[in-house]
Amino acid sequence: MQVFRQDRTARHVALVLALKLCLLAGLWWAFVREHRVEPDPGQVAAAVLRQQVDPAPRSPEPIP
Repeated sequence: MQVFRQDRTARHVALVLALKLCLLAGLWWAFVREHRVEPDPGQVAAAVLRQQVDPAPRSPEPIP
């Protein structure tokens, strides 16, 4: 009897996951599929180069 319950629970979990996957695929197909974004190479390069971090933080200079 216990094996039957485990198999039943596994079937229910698999069914729910399959339904979620189908729902997500349908939402993607309906709303996202047509929207293509072409990144500008200059903007990408600027964003990548701007994110470089100094290896050691600079200490403030003493005020004379």
